Amino acid sequence: MTKIQRRELLAGTVAATALTLTSRSASADVPAGRDPFTYEVQRTDAEWRELLGDSYPIMREGKTEKPFSNDTWAEAREGEYRCRGCDLVHYSSFTKVALAKGWLFFTASEPNSQLMSQDGPNVMADGNSPFDVTIEVHCRRCGSHTGHILKVDGRTLHCINGASLDFIEATA
Repeated sequence: MTKIQRRELLAGTVAATALTLTSRSASADVPAGRDPFTYEVQRTDAEWRELLGDSYPIMREGKTEKPFSNDTWAEAREGEYRCRGCDLVHYSSFTKVALAKGWLFFTASEPNSQLMSQDGPNVMADGNSPFDVTIEVHCRRCGSHTGHILKVDGRTLHCINGASLDFIEATA
């Protein structure tokens, strides 16, 4: 059995992390329509605009909604949260974290629902940039931007725009 030195393990971890952060399956800095990844759900820009309405800048241009601008952050019923662009289930209410910060927070997503990319600086609608670099979350099926993964109150959480998801209440 080969012994791995701590320095070698650390170097490998740093290299793997760098490779992960620089892979751009669904990158926000790739102009719309030129993303190299082929998504299952394809629509023209006009079709996206009609379907998404006010959610278009968030989901298709990578913008961040203003805090407390969507009531979904306060949703307390059991159910699931689906991508507004293609209806793919992204989150269960069981992984939701109740934080009064104005966005949805989750500890984990549903398997095979998301792609991620590095996003830097996250500029909000008011022009401020509270984070230097974050991990951007996209829908695996349609490529729509849903939010970010970042540290919040000492925990790594999915910070998601309410405008990007539809809540479907659980049925008995």
